[in-house]
Amino acid sequence: MHHRSVAVYDRFLGALSGLLTKAEAHCTAKGIKPEAMLTFRLFPDMLPFVKQVQLSCDFAARAAARLAGEEPKGFPDTETSFAELQDRIAAARGYMASFDKARYDGAEAKNITIKVRGSDMVMTGENFLNIYSLPQFYFHLTTAYNILRHNGVEIGKGDYMGG
Repeated sequence: MHHRSVAVYDRFLGALSGLLTKAEAHCTAKGIKPEAMLTFRLFPDMLPFVKQVQLSCDFAARAAARLAGEEPKGFPDTETSFAELQDRIAAARGYMASFDKARYDGAEAKNITIKVRGSDMVMTGENFLNIYSLPQFYFHLTTAYNILRHNGVEIGKGDYMGG
């Protein structure tokens, strides 16, 4: 379960960090105020770029904690710059790395309880990872990527996939 969760989240958060680096360079090169990119939404009822990054970090870090049998710690949503978002990604990656791999042994069968729209939802670790957490993570990661592409940042699939 560690390999299917933490290793995956870490790889793609690393890729997200690379996307932020390219986005910041794009803003500098084109004379775009960073706030324009950070607050951009694909559609008025969607969350802005900064929130997409925050949620990508949250879904990864919270899943890592829950699958390790811990109550997730919260990260305040205070980022307003590319540098602060980079720090958020680094904090999420560091938090995930703090859990020993052995803590994930048998996690696929553990019951995980989360609140969804005010109600408790209980599922196995396997279902939590595959049906809830990974899809949420990829949704917000992909939306962040799409916001950057829409705004002319020269990134491609290789940037999304990471190294």
